[in-house]
Amino acid sequence: MKREISPSVYILASRRNGTLYTGVTVDLVKRLYEHRNGLIDGFTKDYGVKRLVWFEPHDRLESAILREKRIKKWNRQWKIGLIEAENPDWDDLALGFGFEPLPSLRSD
Repeated sequence: MKREISPSVYILASRRNGTLYTGVTVDLVKRLYEHRNGLIDGFTKDYGVKRLVWFEPHDRLESAILREKRIKKWNRQWKIGLIEAENPDWDDLALGFGFEPLPSLRSD
């Protein structure tokens, strides 16, 4: 069975108020699997950024890419505000997609 393509913009965090990463994908579940299992070399793997703390589905890939580019230009506080407006406790939203919980990390 082929999964429907659904472009999404997403923000991952290493922990609450930790390192943030903003990305875009057409398959959020697949991309989360790759990030959580260290299959993508680079920033997220190097800094342990695996927790999905915010995402936004889009109808078109072009609009998702535009949104990602805009968010990447934001300052850190604006990104934190975006996350906390919908996810004030910084819960790992990947659990809602069937992923296992990641080990807890202290935020202080």
